[in-house]
Amino acid sequence: MAPVKPFESSDDAVVHVVDDDASLAAALESLFETVGLTARTYPSARDFIGSGVIDTLGCIVIDIRLPDINGLEFQAQLTRMGVLLPVVMMTGYGDIPMSVRAMKGGAVDFLAKPFRDQDMLDAVMTAIERDRRRRAADSTVSQMRDRFETLSAREQEVMLMVTTGKLNKQIAAELGISEITVKIHRGAGMRKMGARTLPDLVRMAEALKPKKR
Repeated sequence: MAPVKPFESSDDAVVHVVDDDASLAAALESLFETVGLTARTYPSARDFIGSGVIDTLGCIVIDIRLPDINGLEFQAQLTRMGVLLPVVMMTGYGDIPMSVRAMKGGAVDFLAKPFRDQDMLDAVMTAIERDRRRRAADSTVSQMRDRFETLSAREQEVMLMVTTGKLNKQIAAELGISEITVKIHRGAGMRKMGARTLPDLVRMAEALKPKKR
């Protein structure tokens, strides 16, 4: 094995290795365990899908040549299924078109066999960090969505109109209410959303992209 740089474990991250080469899968499992990562191996795409994988922090390492499906097609299938785990692709027969297609499909890296242990670890840790950031962003949006649901229908309506750049008097005219009432709803909306400034509220509306009622 190539020397491996010291490296902090990544919490409860799980690396899913999909490869029908049992010896390589076992070697990768051992490699990941040396840095505190849990690894699970699957000999085919079908086995991975059939395992009922729980959506936890981690990534998927996929071999291009699987017994039941091309790795690139499997990557596309995962996307269609809504599996958001980042993908690291590996192959012993890679070429530039393959790597370009994999990267366009969202792969974090494309490693040609034989690869250095450190290169695989670097790719996997990059993928896990990407997954962590995605989950943090999703959690933030989920919290904003929960706060948005605490607004009354009128407060939501005013918030959406305010964040498109409309003035209080324009909103009042469109809704048939007074400017004072608009200001009250606007203030209540900002307070409930936890927005300190109008730009904060605009960023929240952009992140939520709620539909106007």
